[in-house]
Amino acid sequence: MVDEERWRARFRAARMSLPRWARDAPSRSIYQSNVTGTWEIYTWDRESGERRQVTDRPNGTWTGAVDPSGAWVWWFADTDGDEFGVWKRVAFDAPEGAESVPAVPGLEPSYPSGLALGASGLAVVGRTNESGNSVHLCRPGDEPEVLYHHAEDAHVAGLSRDEALIAIGHSEHGDSRHMALRVVRADGSTVGDLWDGPGKGVYGSGFAPVEGDARLLVGHERRGRDELLIWDAVAGVEQEIVLDLPGEIGASWYPDGSALLISHSHEARDELYRYDLGTGALEPIETPRGVIGGAAVRPDGTVEFSWSSAAEPPVIRSTSGAVVLTPPGPTAPPSVPVEDVWVDGPGGRIHALISKPEGDRPFPAVFDIHGGPTAQDEDSFVAAVAAWVDHGFAVVRVNYRGSTGYGSTWRDAIEGRVGLTELEDVKAVRDWAVSSGLADPERLVLTGGSWGGYLTLLGIGTQPDDWSVAVAGVPVADYVAAYEDEMEGLQAFDRSLFGGSPDEVPDRYRESSPITYVSQVKAPVLVLAGENDPRCPIRQIDNYLGRLTDLGLPHEVYRYDAGHGSLVVEERIKQMATEIAFARKHLNMP
Repeated sequence: MVDEERWRARFRAARMSLPRWARDAPSRSIYQSNVTGTWEIYTWDRESGERRQVTDRPNGTWTGAVDPSGAWVWWFADTDGDEFGVWKRVAFDAPEGAESVPAVPGLEPSYPSGLALGASGLAVVGRTNESGNSVHLCRPGDEPEVLYHHAEDAHVAGLSRDEALIAIGHSEHGDSRHMALRVVRADGSTVGDLWDGPGKGVYGSGFAPVEGDARLLVGHERRGRDELLIWDAVAGVEQEIVLDLPGEIGASWYPDGSALLISHSHEARDELYRYDLGTGALEPIETPRGVIGGAAVRPDGTVEFSWSSAAEPPVIRSTSGAVVLTPPGPTAPPSVPVEDVWVDGPGGRIHALISKPEGDRPFPAVFDIHGGPTAQDEDSFVAAVAAWVDHGFAVVRVNYRGSTGYGSTWRDAIEGRVGLTELEDVKAVRDWAVSSGLADPERLVLTGGSWGGYLTLLGIGTQPDDWSVAVAGVPVADYVAAYEDEMEGLQAFDRSLFGGSPDEVPDRYRESSPITYVSQVKAPVLVLAGENDPRCPIRQIDNYLGRLTDLGLPHEVYRYDAGHGSLVVEERIKQMATEIAFARKHLNMP
């Protein structure tokens, strides 16, 4: 018997993101929370304990920042999730319900492409629109100045503490998947360029938080995985940081610039370390086994981090032993732990995560395919996975070629043969799940959102005999039409992925487009689509649905008035209930 309230309670349980604080006023923090049922931005004064809701919009708000002085909260105002809009701001200590105003009145609406704020009131704003990508220097009371402009993808990567240097990530070489870095002065003059050549990106992670310090923390992949270096463009010096750790490495600065907080990701789990830049000493920071959703160092040296595992809901902890923030109301019920499986595939061993319900094998199984594709499934708490398990399904999640976390070669293996490569790995794990007795071959659900939705539709067209039901959330369905309508940054991403635009390499887009194989589909299909989605636009989904209708193939569509997903809890519950009901109906499950 399914406990319907149990799985709904996981979605309804109030949650909070890791707080971020003002650099020069660390008692002033902001965070995101869904305590009202919709994700919005809140302030938190740590001295007084006061919390205040900053935004209140029907479809929620996610993107925000607090300036270094702690005076202002910035947030991005789009329209119903379309990701196209302007930055607004409101005073940190404004009363509840205070109206926000445009932060930079001289900038027209655009897609956001990074933001860096200075203590003086200076803002560096990255923008993307039909004319290309630009970075603007915005001084209080002055008209915005164009600091950088290029047709290819670019973003703001950092602002030095003295506000003399700006780091810009760019893809002037034509490959937005492997970017370059440029450090410029406020007058636009170039201080230095850093690029490791084709297939090897570099990514800025912030300047040292010290006055007059030109060091920029950089992620690179010179040895085929994510690692670190420190680049001083003024002095023309690079310092590679080589750590004897498997997997991939990320980092942020300690407040005095003397050390780095290392985030180590390996086989779908995370660890934290402190790396002393003077001595090279690497000290582990004790955290439970699972996934770190974010971490930062407080001025007193304690580390705050968001943590969860597949079995345990998220909690925001401190190395002091305290729980940093606790949302009101009951906590989310726990779920089951994951099991790790490694399956031999055509491109190497594939890592999969298995969540199993109670009962006897073989189970009806859901292959929940992650989005991205530059992302990975992890040992973290996912309410949707827990909901499927509660309804008697085993859930299989595959870190296919294209996923992050397993090195650059694995991540980039999909280039030029998009979608088809990933599905080879999904099928290898699917065949293992059936042959091992885990999964019932007559009750296999292929599902996913975004890139996972794309792979779902492509999978039921190219592997029609392998899947019983398909549930595709906000998918790419007709790749050429999607390219025509999607936001400009994603067009650049697709050109890097396919090796050109649809006009330049039409055969690659055709071979990788779900609509090409729609006549071969046998599984009933549910498609969930956001009316305002700039990433997987609605027209190309309608094209695919129209072909299903013309062919008389069984399908349903769930439309909602938001963008690439919903920030409203009850809407997510409705979608989850629709997905589960559709699968159970077509699998003849009571």
